[in-house]
Amino acid sequence: MKAILDHVGIAVDDLEQALTFYRDALGLDVQPAEDVPEQRVRVHAVQTGGAALELLEATDEASPIARHLARRGPGLHHITLRVDDLRAALAHLRARGVRLVDDEPRQGAEGSLIAFIHPAAARGVLVELKQARPARSALTPARLPWGRLTLTTLHDGLFGLDGGAMFGVVPRTLWAAEAPPDDRNRILLAMRPLVVEGEWGHLLIDCGAGDKMPAKQREIYGLDRTRHLDHALADVGLSADAIDLVLATHLHFDHFGGATRRSPDGRLLPRFANARYRIRRAEWHDATHPHERNRASYLPDDFLPLQEAGVVDFYEDDGAIVPGVRVVRTGGHTGQHQIVFVESDGKTAVFAADLIPTIAHIRDAWVMGYDLFPMETLAFKKRFIREAIEREYLIFFEHDPVVAAGYIREKNGRRFVEPVL
Repeated sequence: MKAILDHVGIAVDDLEQALTFYRDALGLDVQPAEDVPEQRVRVHAVQTGGAALELLEATDEASPIARHLARRGPGLHHITLRVDDLRAALAHLRARGVRLVDDEPRQGAEGSLIAFIHPAAARGVLVELKQARPARSALTPARLPWGRLTLTTLHDGLFGLDGGAMFGVVPRTLWAAEAPPDDRNRILLAMRPLVVEGEWGHLLIDCGAGDKMPAKQREIYGLDRTRHLDHALADVGLSADAIDLVLATHLHFDHFGGATRRSPDGRLLPRFANARYRIRRAEWHDATHPHERNRASYLPDDFLPLQEAGVVDFYEDDGAIVPGVRVVRTGGHTGQHQIVFVESDGKTAVFAADLIPTIAHIRDAWVMGYDLFPMETLAFKKRFIREAIEREYLIFFEHDPVVAAGYIREKNGRRFVEPVL
């Protein structure tokens, strides 16, 4: 069991006096308040650059914070340690006879799960354990009815990219709390294609990295092929031959490398033998005319064999691909990067691709350093996330290693993702 200091909880009986010290005297950034009804407490997070502080106000006279203030007055209430898997941590502690307040996790701030260890077990200190997001689990495909359509989230395994590049100008002390890096500064990412099934057949949005990457590049990117797209398709009773249409959000290797395969005799062939491939013409132009900034991400073996096989259908503008599925250009990440709207019976799901690659990227300013036009990303992202919150779009996060899809929520000025898959 590995635990990292997440924050220190401080009970306050006069918020304005507390803010005079933490915000005004120390100059710390105090986040908007968030109510946690289950604990009858109002939380004000104070960013310190590493572990945070939490100023805790009671919202009910019978709340634990109110009782603490009545007994001990304002001051230190608890310390919070972050763990990867809260249920596993509680089982580990129970096996060692550690006295717990909570035998099972409960809901905390920002959609987290929490549980408390009894002060008697920690020499008088109340210790909270926190799981910021659901525990890492196997990349398990899942089907979701969506009006007259069916959505099936798949996977093409795990890989790693530099954390600094994934979060751009965001300081490591902030992003590392959401996506812990390895000893080479790489963060764990997934590749999650999506199948949309309708009366017209099976449409696959993106198709992962595939298996053509040389050993050196596989090692650089930490590409894990233990479980990949063929496994995921088989798990839901499909195969590559069942795919009728493949749609590219853009042609980077981690999104479209799986579009082709190498035959035993070394030839490059379309991976989905019965499919047509729909690609935005301007994205094809950019991929076939790379420059120094994007050359490493556009690999000709991923897409040129498709044109040679005569299976590519180009299109020019935003609009419908098949009934219920339409594309919208975002730009930003690449000049022609696009997201995919899936709409049926009044419900909307959006495959966000690299506009919002992980749930950590729901913050407006958390824009990848990989983006060629970051201000374009920022402008589109701000408009889109506001729309997604207000209209309750289900968002598919292509690169999140844990959450395949969820709703972006906002409460008291703070955003979080409510996982669905």
